[in-house]
Amino acid sequence: MLKKLRVAVSVPVFGLLTFYFLDFAGILPVEFHVLGHIQFIPAWLSRNIAVMLGLVICTMLFGRVYCSLICPMGIFQDIINRCFKGKKFVYRKNNLILRWSILAAFLILFNLGFTVIVGILDPYSAYGRIAVHIFKPIYMLANNIMAFAFNHFGNYAFYRTEVVMLSVFSFVVALVTFAAVGILAWTKGRLYCNTVCPVGTVLGFMNKFSIFKIRIDSGKCTSCGICAKNCKASCIDAGAKTIDYSRCVNCFNCVSKCNRKGISFAMNKSDKPEVDKGKRRFLLSGLTIAVAAPAVFAQGKENRQNVISPPGAVSAEHLQKQCTSCHLCISKCPSKVLKPAFMEYGIGGMMQPLMYFEKGFCNFDCTICTEVCPNGALFPLTMEQKHRLQVGRVVFKPEICIVHTEGTSCGACSEHCPTQAVKMIPYKNGLTEPSIDADICVGCGGCEFICPVRPHRAIYVEGNRVHQQAKAFDVEKKEEKEITDFGF
Repeated sequence: MLKKLRVAVSVPVFGLLTFYFLDFAGILPVEFHVLGHIQFIPAWLSRNIAVMLGLVICTMLFGRVYCSLICPMGIFQDIINRCFKGKKFVYRKNNLILRWSILAAFLILFNLGFTVIVGILDPYSAYGRIAVHIFKPIYMLANNIMAFAFNHFGNYAFYRTEVVMLSVFSFVVALVTFAAVGILAWTKGRLYCNTVCPVGTVLGFMNKFSIFKIRIDSGKCTSCGICAKNCKASCIDAGAKTIDYSRCVNCFNCVSKCNRKGISFAMNKSDKPEVDKGKRRFLLSGLTIAVAAPAVFAQGKENRQNVISPPGAVSAEHLQKQCTSCHLCISKCPSKVLKPAFMEYGIGGMMQPLMYFEKGFCNFDCTICTEVCPNGALFPLTMEQKHRLQVGRVVFKPEICIVHTEGTSCGACSEHCPTQAVKMIPYKNGLTEPSIDADICVGCGGCEFICPVRPHRAIYVEGNRVHQQAKAFDVEKKEEKEITDFGF
């Protein structure tokens, strides 16, 4: 019963979260971003006290239910193992030194600004990159095949969309993660969760003190080992009739497989867990070092000042501190103007989102990226705030503009500017050229996207290191006329 309940909850959560990453057509409402906000590390980074308190209470009551019900990477491993019918498991000793060393390194690197490492180790963000860079292109390709087939018969329920690789580096990282976690899940069950994952280490420590646990009844247990063979965490020692609670993920496989009801999920009555003082000292020292470590990581080269960080990021520095590169904002951007960075932010900001205008420009009336971010890396913006937010400033190079080089009229940049930061003024021979007012520019990239000059555009946006507020722009007032006749 418990296993069926776990599956009934985990499968919809995993399915909806995965589809939210894949959904380019906006089938799921934006509000489904709550599935990202209830993840452990995003809640920690965004200081979402309610979610963090809820996860801690659930863990102290029922153990690592987060790992079995909510975490997409954990559920993904279960699906891999189930689909490919992995090998039977055996009890393995807990590798305490490795687990706690990774957690300490995770905290230290976070304080030093190496957010790229934090993003790689965060299970939610790691799965998000797999979904965006591996699953989504496959999903879009399948959509295009369906569109071709349906359109051939006059049915336009599907429409073709462009399939592109946003970042080779992010794709390689996602592919390596997918292969490594998939192979471990197939052969070793939840070894990734109990060796590499920092969330698993933290929740495993709390799980030792949870009220409800998997318990072995010595009177009914015959040490047949069937529970250990089905334990994905390899934490049951059937011979000694003991369970390593720091690694148990509450999958309930053991409970469902035991024919003698010798193992159950029950309340803690009298047994007191032994406190590993050595591990406690190790954790305390690691936390002390992490908290005391100065944030002295270099912020990258000078040319990094040109990078345009997404709306709501406040600054590239804030983005680097908070973003774990889950790429949900990249996946949900309707204008396709976000892509993973390589070295634009420096090594500490690899794979974090930046704005580019090769495929489009930032919609003046869109705030979706700020709504879906679960980490607090992009603060929510109202429409009024977005209209005045200046992520960058327009720059014009007249010497390469086609009005000057080819003597032909253009004006496309002015037509695509929503704030009148680019206007056309008289040039010569009846031609007009762009004139810019960078103070009222919001950095949407409309002018840069449409500029026909290649390879370097004659007009482009230079990012603000810290986002500013653009000056108000005058809206052209329409002259109102009283119509006494038909109006023509």
